[in-house]
Amino acid sequence: MKFTIGFSPCPNDTFIFDALVNKKIDTEDFDFEVLLEDVQTLNLWAINGKLDVSKISYGVLPLVLEKYSLLRSGGALGKGVGPLLISKDQNTLSSIEGSTIAIPGINTTAHMLFSYAFPKANKKQFLVFNEIEDAVLTGKADAGVIIHENRFTYQDRRLVKLMDLGELWEQRTKAPIPLGGIIVRKEFDGEVKQKLERLIRRSLEYSLKNYPVISDFVSRHSQEMSEDIMRKHIDLYVNDFSIDIGEKGKRAIKKLLEVYASMHANTKAFDESETFA
Repeated sequence: MKFTIGFSPCPNDTFIFDALVNKKIDTEDFDFEVLLEDVQTLNLWAINGKLDVSKISYGVLPLVLEKYSLLRSGGALGKGVGPLLISKDQNTLSSIEGSTIAIPGINTTAHMLFSYAFPKANKKQFLVFNEIEDAVLTGKADAGVIIHENRFTYQDRRLVKLMDLGELWEQRTKAPIPLGGIIVRKEFDGEVKQKLERLIRRSLEYSLKNYPVISDFVSRHSQEMSEDIMRKHIDLYVNDFSIDIGEKGKRAIKKLLEVYASMHANTKAFDESETFA
């Protein structure tokens, strides 16, 4: 059986899926056609139902639950992992609601967390995540929301942190931050979904067993990063929740969907039986 599968070229995703898509583990009778894209592209593809299996932002999950179920393994969820609001000037924070903000995609969890923190801020520019810092530095935007490896590099470009949007989420909700999850087409039967979940878990366990070695697959798709930045990226975003979200992870996702519903009219309430595979 062959599946289309999409995830980002970021080190945490390639680290998780390396052994699966490169058959370093026994994938039994499953094969995969791999597409690597930025997370906002993956979010849009999920809305359109393009792929069989995909990484998505949790910020888009409410929009795709009619087509997809959420797997328990392979995602990014935790504490201290949220997006950062950055600028050239610390004083920007006092006028943030009237400022132009660069956001890494309209359907991203980063956008949702920014809107949660600043519901009245509406001057937004939606860019690919790796364009955010340049937008701020060139004055195209007054501030920006950064994710992924930019968390580790923004200070090198003399940018300053205005706020950790993840910390705000954790303080208000008392829950970990659900950043991104793995979805699978709802139409597949339960046995197929469980097998996919099991294989993703085995793939991650294989990579963890060989860590801190960085495989060629991970480094090839992270060409502009040093190995130190790759490891910081993996260490931050890959954790026990990536192996299995568990009950604490489920509660965090439920909380995120409740917050999303409070921010968007006509959104269905959380239903565990409809959400998880």
